[in-house]
Amino acid sequence: MLFTETVAQSIKSVKANALRAVLTLLIIAFGIMALVGILTSIDALLFTMNDSLSRMGANSFDITPTGSSLRSSRYGRQSKRGKPIDFRQALAFKDRFDFPSSNVTVFGYATGNATLKYRDEKTNPTVVVVGIDNEYLNIKDYILENGRNFNGIEQASGTQVALIGMDIVNDLFDKKAAAAINSNITVDGNRFTVIGVLASKGSTMGQSADRRVLIPLFTERNLYGYANKNYDISVMTNEAESLEDALSMATGLMRNIRKLRAAEENDFDTRQSDSLMNLLKDNTVTIRLVTIGIGLITLLGAAIGLMNIMLVSVTERTREIGITKALGATRSHIVMQFLTEAIIICQLGGILGIILGILMGNGVALALGGNFIIPWAWIILGFITCLVVGLVSGLYPALKASRLDPIESLRYE
Repeated sequence: MLFTETVAQSIKSVKANALRAVLTLLIIAFGIMALVGILTSIDALLFTMNDSLSRMGANSFDITPTGSSLRSSRYGRQSKRGKPIDFRQALAFKDRFDFPSSNVTVFGYATGNATLKYRDEKTNPTVVVVGIDNEYLNIKDYILENGRNFNGIEQASGTQVALIGMDIVNDLFDKKAAAAINSNITVDGNRFTVIGVLASKGSTMGQSADRRVLIPLFTERNLYGYANKNYDISVMTNEAESLEDALSMATGLMRNIRKLRAAEENDFDTRQSDSLMNLLKDNTVTIRLVTIGIGLITLLGAAIGLMNIMLVSVTERTREIGITKALGATRSHIVMQFLTEAIIICQLGGILGIILGILMGNGVALALGGNFIIPWAWIILGFITCLVVGLVSGLYPALKASRLDPIESLRYE
């Protein structure tokens, strides 16, 4: 019996028991959908975050107080939160850090729930306001769509001028970036003149990089400053090879500025963009394992159901098996036919599950600001898993069918 004949006969048998096959196929499809869907959504979000961090460059790092980053938990213990990096310390670091071919930016988050108004239009109270210096746009990879950056006088005097994101333009200026330049808006009641519009950067993990207002650092200090307010520092070197040397120098300088004794541990963290990405990947390992476990449990139920269908099929087709053997079919031919039927059912369910999983996973990722991806690794995993399920589920029924006595089978009613 040729392989093509075996496949054709298997497809015919599956069609003859279409309802039972479809029900089992759907169970397999939902298991694969859960498996591929969750893994796809995780990969899509990580891909988006990695792309965002890559745009900032692999040759940069941030300095933040200990306990304000994802590395604050060590061996199950929560690290003691370090004192804020105050305004004086941040500026002292920028003035004294003289590593060759490097740039430093100091910035402070003013508020994350500001409301902006322009004439009769206003935004929801979800706008982020950040005080920045002149190096911020370059280090954080912001590009000006229209207008200009702050000049030295505006920075030093605390002038109330602003750079706004594209979401603000869409809300207040009817998507016309040029119309926003030199317009007066109010930010939480404070009047600002718009001098620049930032090019769109999209969003990551549901947080839009376009829904923000950038104002001069000293303006932020005057309007939103308070005692012990924290200011973050970012450092970028022109060459990635010199990053480790720059990081070592920055660590020593910050210890000196914060007056830490030799025996004291650092009360601040230095965080590289690639190390943050690796940390996020490590933290998703458990989620991936749990997802695979859930998918395998679902597929175990599908495997049991498929085996039951195949056993029923063997009983119903006993006379057919007897006739096939009487015409010269060997035991291996019978085994191959029943295994092929089981694999076809599983693979059809797998294809449906993979399609649904890709749509579900990317749907979740897109809703959270991620990118659409084709998860080839999980597609291959889905096909291999379905193949294994088909083999395991169909092996015992196939062996049982192949061992039937042809004479007794022909007498079966």
